[in-house]
Amino acid sequence: MGKFGKFLEKLKPEASSNLKVVVLCVVTATTFWLLNALNKDDYTTIVRQPIALSYDQTEYMAVAPLPEQVSIEINGNGWDLLRKYFKFKSTPFTIQIEDPSKNGYVLARTFQRELAENLAPTQLVSIIQDTIAFRIDKIISRKVTIVPDTSENILSKNIRFGSRFSIDPQQVTVRGPISKIQDLEGVWKVDLGEQNINQNFSKLLPLTVPRSLRDYLSLDEESVLVAFDVIEFTEGDRVLEVQKTFFPANVKTKPENGKVKLNYLVEATKQEDFEKLDLKAVLNYNNRNREDSTVSVTLSSNPAYLEIISFDPPEFKLVYD
Repeated sequence: MGKFGKFLEKLKPEASSNLKVVVLCVVTATTFWLLNALNKDDYTTIVRQPIALSYDQTEYMAVAPLPEQVSIEINGNGWDLLRKYFKFKSTPFTIQIEDPSKNGYVLARTFQRELAENLAPTQLVSIIQDTIAFRIDKIISRKVTIVPDTSENILSKNIRFGSRFSIDPQQVTVRGPISKIQDLEGVWKVDLGEQNINQNFSKLLPLTVPRSLRDYLSLDEESVLVAFDVIEFTEGDRVLEVQKTFFPANVKTKPENGKVKLNYLVEATKQEDFEKLDLKAVLNYNNRNREDSTVSVTLSSNPAYLEIISFDPPEFKLVYD
């Protein structure tokens, strides 16, 4: 109004008074025209009708956001259509679903008559959508196996698992929508809650539902006892004599009479047994790589308490006379 007011101040009093009268007449005429138009019938428009899906929530659960409105075409008085368009006094239309897990959708024609009655005094011309889709699953209960989460290295350096996991209880019952339970693939992973474990483990761990699933799943147990033993390994190295097997007379290696350095980890309690072993670095001609004429080093004996880190050199070049 600031610029318009300054414009009026510049006009002569008579011109300013006449302009105000003209503006008032235009506003009044427009208002009367609008009121008269809204009082007429037989207008048609498309609006968004709020809806609410009703089902037995003790037996079923939505696993995705439910549709909240549907597009419809309606006919009626201008005032009524204006209220519908801007959702004045508009309450959601309830759609009853007996078994929502059966099809995953409801046909518009199944609730068209009830919706038409609900829209009075306007008339329903058509429902734009043929179907309303949703994702609602049957709620079930199923036993899943407890599995410690070892996806990350939870043990300290040179520490290895020394026994199987002892888990009590081994299974728990999980309740929720069937699709979410099927995603578990029959297991429930438990975080051990520790890193760099270097001694025998025994701990009562809480069973918690991940944040992303808390709205869907529940467990019948609150905790689980997990225990296992660990074994300490020590690092070492050892120089080994080379032992050739199945070598033809015309085949030699480069170097000819080399030695091999073995870098290893051995179970700490088996150190004495390991030192008594007469180990050789074996070159088996039958295991040669024909493409590059090399043969890899293997160990003459490899007890369960030994872990091979590397051989130096790891392979020998074959030389043919």
